[in-house]
Amino acid sequence: MEEDRSRSGKTKAKLIEAAGQVFFQRGFRAATVREICRRAGTPLGAVNYHFRNKQGLYTAILEHSYRLAIRKYPPHFGLGDEATPEERLRAFIRAFLLRISDEGIPAWHMKLITREISDPTGALGNLVQGSIRPVYKYLAGILREILQEGGAAEGEESDSVFLCAMSIVGQCLHYLTDKRLIAVLHPERFDAGDIERIADHITQFSLGGIRQLAHREAGSPEVIRSDPGCKPHGNI
Repeated sequence: MEEDRSRSGKTKAKLIEAAGQVFFQRGFRAATVREICRRAGTPLGAVNYHFRNKQGLYTAILEHSYRLAIRKYPPHFGLGDEATPEERLRAFIRAFLLRISDEGIPAWHMKLITREISDPTGALGNLVQGSIRPVYKYLAGILREILQEGGAAEGEESDSVFLCAMSIVGQCLHYLTDKRLIAVLHPERFDAGDIERIADHITQFSLGGIRQLAHREAGSPEVIRSDPGCKPHGNI
């Protein structure tokens, strides 16, 4: 029995690895179960046996790769409970940037997710509910602290929290989805060291807007011009 489970686990791992490459190269619709099984060295019926169908395998790949990425670059990035919300926001942004720029998580991790967003197959809903939503809840908690809002039930975050979260995620994703445009506008390619500068910029830029929103909603005309709680890690 134990040997059967071990063999089954190895077969599933082979299918996920092979299918990740095929889906990345050809897209979900053009990928075939036959090619996936050939690359994995498994019987043709292995996909149906382990994942029910091609859609089930594709969903499993998205969830598997996302879990690997989160394990390698967790949203808190090692910060403890004593960290300020500003410090936790920067750690979140830095981890996000590292996840989308890492070529070895496996390499097709974020590329498959961005392709799913632009050309949906229906798998994104499962990924959001099972894997992405907990990360969003963590970010929303940070933003509630900075905006000085009280706790909210899941799915009942204020519009300000939601829009700030989407703005931050959008800024980070820009460095993945518009990589070619950035290369033309700024020929000096970003390297690992530049991620620190970009993380600083997105953090400071976002905090400026978030704090402005907090003061506006509190009825205060004061504008926060600097944030002593988040020190830059390099020149921007």
